[in-house]
Amino acid sequence: MRYLRTTLLRRLAAPGVRRCIAAAALGVASASAQAGGGPLGIDHELAFDQSGIWGRNYQLGLEYAVVAVELGGALWLGNDNELGHTFWQAMDASAISAVAAEGMKYAFGRARPSSGLGPNKWFQGSCCQSFPSGEVALQASFVTPFIVNYGRRDPWVWALEILPLYDGVARMKSQAHWQTDVLASWALGTAVGYWSTTRDTPIFVQLLPHGLSVGFSKRF
Repeated sequence: MRYLRTTLLRRLAAPGVRRCIAAAALGVASASAQAGGGPLGIDHELAFDQSGIWGRNYQLGLEYAVVAVELGGALWLGNDNELGHTFWQAMDASAISAVAAEGMKYAFGRARPSSGLGPNKWFQGSCCQSFPSGEVALQASFVTPFIVNYGRRDPWVWALEILPLYDGVARMKSQAHWQTDVLASWALGTAVGYWSTTRDTPIFVQLLPHGLSVGFSKRF
């Protein structure tokens, strides 16, 4: 059994499997395949659906839970702990991607699917903030540091990609974002999340009082 488990984990970590994950992400964009518009020609409006797991309360619950988990993990474990260090990196990534996504929303002014204007309406002003999705960027920025730091030794960590995948589908079903909004947000969060892992000292650790980054678990 141990041999089978080891073999399975190695196969999950193989480049081919990672390409499959990327293909699944692209599948989000072409769900309900039909002609569309937008920069890649794949943007089309999905039928509105906020029932069951696609409910807005579940989307917001996931958002709040991710923020709480990364903040709680960072403060409890501290930067000197390996896992705690990853939580601090995730905090950097989430904050930077949030600022970047918000700036891009105002810069591109893209109309949302719910507006009825279609996927090719850009630079419409502050009323329209479809591109990109801040919530999908948050999920991608949160999971990426964990995948980068632990993906090779524990391939199951790649399963965390289900968070941005779920959120992307949910946001499209809510008619809040187009397919390219989701893909761009996923790319943004992933890029910033990866960048955060290249820093020896997370930005928040440098800015906040040293007592906060030590970790409350060491005080008890």
